[in-house]
Amino acid sequence: MPQKSRWRAFAVLSAVQLVIIIDSSIVYVALPTIQTDLGFSPAGLAWVVNAYMIAFGGLLLLSGRLGDLIGRKRMFVVGLSTFTAASLLCGLAVSQAMLVAARFVQGAGGAMASAVVMSIIVTIFQEPRELAKAVGAIGFVAAVGGAVGGTAGGLLTQAAGWSWIFFVNVPIGVVAVVLAVRLLADDRGSGLAVGADITGAFLVTAGLMVGVYTIVKVEQHGWGSAHTLGLGAVSIALLAAFAARQASARSPLMPLGVFRSRNLAGANLVQVLMVASMSGFQFLTVLYLQRVVGYGAAETSLAGLPIALVLAVVSLGLSARMSTRFGPRAVLLAGLVLLAAALAWFTRAPVDGGYLVDVLPSMVLLGVGGGLAMPAVMTLAMSGVRPGDAGLASGLAGTGAQVGGALGLAALAALASGRTARLTAAGQSTISGLNAGYHLAFGAGAGLLATAVIVGFVILRPEPAGPPQENP
Repeated sequence: MPQKSRWRAFAVLSAVQLVIIIDSSIVYVALPTIQTDLGFSPAGLAWVVNAYMIAFGGLLLLSGRLGDLIGRKRMFVVGLSTFTAASLLCGLAVSQAMLVAARFVQGAGGAMASAVVMSIIVTIFQEPRELAKAVGAIGFVAAVGGAVGGTAGGLLTQAAGWSWIFFVNVPIGVVAVVLAVRLLADDRGSGLAVGADITGAFLVTAGLMVGVYTIVKVEQHGWGSAHTLGLGAVSIALLAAFAARQASARSPLMPLGVFRSRNLAGANLVQVLMVASMSGFQFLTVLYLQRVVGYGAAETSLAGLPIALVLAVVSLGLSARMSTRFGPRAVLLAGLVLLAAALAWFTRAPVDGGYLVDVLPSMVLLGVGGGLAMPAVMTLAMSGVRPGDAGLASGLAGTGAQVGGALGLAALAALASGRTARLTAAGQSTISGLNAGYHLAFGAGAGLLATAVIVGFVILRPEPAGPPQENP
């Protein structure tokens, strides 16, 4: 494929990935308006978010593998078409059941399209330097999507109503489908007969969906409740049965031999730890700024702006050159150390914290660390994978990020709230108790990142450094 065509195809993939990432967060600001219009109860309203998360997290792995079997372009186009149609239904929803069902289908479509993005990228870009640039750009897209979702949701809801946070996906999706059909190279896939493991597909999808559901309901039921422990055991049993099935199936959905790649296995474990820490951090930082320091919503958004700006500079420019020069393993480890330092800095933030001293240094460290670590871990997760397993590897990476994010948010939020409750019960002020709870969670997040550094150092294979590269 000519260079110009490769980058045009990459632009389509990036745009779709951006829309899917934004859609996972854009709905939050609109929830109060949705609740008023459709009459949701507080518990029922959570399903507007949970339905998307469960479908998306539960179907990523299966979608990635199916992309290998039926063709990644076909899976991408089908997934994007499903996502677009479901977005239209979400905007047209006139009842609670219609909106929740459409959100589930939207999450399924998002999983089908997103699961094969990285595998298409590694087949488009064979030259290491071009691949490093593309992966850095996708890392930037992920960061931007997470950062602008809330802002976009608020603006659209205020200007045109909550339906438009979904309607806006429709013209983008239609144009992207047309461009994807024209620009993406056709690939047949290895055929369903090679790996049409229906039993395995049911076990892994059910196991992941039950697992994600269990995690997102932890805040309501608690870690030690019969609900959490019971469904957690069901999820583990289903996934264990899936692993046993893959070890004995004639045509496994997920050949266990793929985990013989130390970089694939290690990078996925590092990513789970990294995303778990960062998801909890993003949530708790907002709470610290608003509930402890007293920022408003606009001030909080502006406070986090340096993360996106610094991450853009690093991931789009510096990260690719450093990976080419020093290897992605070294770049990943450096990024993880900076991320851990950012969280450690927040463990000393006082009740009356000032932005320049107590907040901004962490934001800058997060931007640099994330800009280095995110593209590097994506590169390692896809390295050494046979072309026929690229979709599976892409789906694994996406699944790890989803599960890690949900688990980290639930765990760190529970740590913070538990310590706050104990301290306020002992007589501390509410603000002091909140701040101490956040300190504990930030420290735990830094511990997760320190663990990721150890895992990466021990498991990931170092790659030889290449010659310095000229600026593109």
